[in-house]
Amino acid sequence: MAAAHRSIDNYRRPRLSSVEILDLRHFSSADLRPLLEQEIEVWGRLLAWDYRGSSDMILRYIDAKILPGYAAVERGSIVGYSFFVYEGSKGVVGDLFVSPRRADVRAIELQMAEHMIETLQQSPGILRVEAQLLTHQTGELVANFVSAGFQRYRRLFLALQLQGSEAPHIPPVRLLEDILVRRWADQDYQAAAGVITAAYRSHIDSEINDQYRTNAGSNRFLNNIVRFPGCGVFDQDSSFVAIHRASSALIGLILCSRVKDDVGHVTQVCLVPEYRGRGIGERLVASTYHSLRNRNFRQLSLTVTEANHRAVDLYRRLGFVELRVFDAFVWEAGARG
Repeated sequence: MAAAHRSIDNYRRPRLSSVEILDLRHFSSADLRPLLEQEIEVWGRLLAWDYRGSSDMILRYIDAKILPGYAAVERGSIVGYSFFVYEGSKGVVGDLFVSPRRADVRAIELQMAEHMIETLQQSPGILRVEAQLLTHQTGELVANFVSAGFQRYRRLFLALQLQGSEAPHIPPVRLLEDILVRRWADQDYQAAAGVITAAYRSHIDSEINDQYRTNAGSNRFLNNIVRFPGCGVFDQDSSFVAIHRASSALIGLILCSRVKDDVGHVTQVCLVPEYRGRGIGERLVASTYHSLRNRNFRQLSLTVTEANHRAVDLYRRLGFVELRVFDAFVWEAGARG
């Protein structure tokens, strides 16, 4: 997360009579911790995701007073919060969560979303805003974002059982004569960034995440996945690359993180366009599947854009099932919604 140096308008709107929307940086980790305990339970129940690592990181930034966002406060207690970060000329929504114990959850969420969107769009120098909120079902916040000029993309959260009778039969990886599949190594960074950039050129996912458009952005993406715990803990044993033997060129990759002791999550899988249609992507997924299964992991999950039909078809053929549908939103200054 990047520290923010832009101001947040600390205004209040009387639409929720007993709830005030205040600057998150007025509060401490002790104020926010009870709400985050509820969020940890929600992430575990909905996504089989241990959110404690992310929660601890958020609390550290809260105490450092560098995390921009809002708190919904009622009689001195935080009942909801949101935060976002600034990355150069881009704002990224990090989270928006309201206690599920409240009857007015949706009303508070919509008011907080409005505050956050307005702040980001009015921040000096911000030309783009991205948001993906996995714990929100598709459509829940669409009115706020679309009315503010955001493009909407439906995304799927899919899961694959790895143990027991529900686990699909995925044959062991059959090697191709000209393709080597091996585990991820630290020296793969630069080549992997080039693969990501090539794989997502003119791809719908590069509209959702602009990091994929350049080698520098892909390098930042890899660094965040491999070296920081925001999307779980990187699991090198279940992350693989595909190498073209004759040229020694890296042509594809799958990266996996551990989001719970026995749950893996694919954070990236891609292949350069000229090698698609040869079953290499399926071999990469199978490699991760068998690595996790052999270590007694019980589940593997991933997210995919619904309009990415080739990838969705592959995952469903392998046995992934849809657990949730959520929305990604993107706003660009000067673009029409």
